[in-house]
Amino acid sequence: MADSARKPSPGLIFHSDRASQYASDQVRAWLTARAMRQSMSGTGNCYDNAPMESFWHSMKVEETHGQDFATRAEATHCVFGYIEG
Repeated sequence: MADSARKPSPGLIFHSDRASQYASDQVRAWLTARAMRQSMSGTGNCYDNAPMESFWHSMKVEETHGQDFATRAEATHCVFGYIEG
């Protein structure tokens, strides 16, 4: 994962949507163990999430739009390549 490759500074913000897996005790413990802060958008407030939505839009336009990936591994490699730069 990106956290092991990049070794982010303490206080990194982990932003996610409001899906239940991101609110789980396991995810919170994982973040706490890495000194990361969790951020979730408020219910029904699209402006809370604007920076991340902008990032995902940019990634899709610049990297994945119109591509058909043969395998999940191929898609994962493409997305991680974009994120890791």
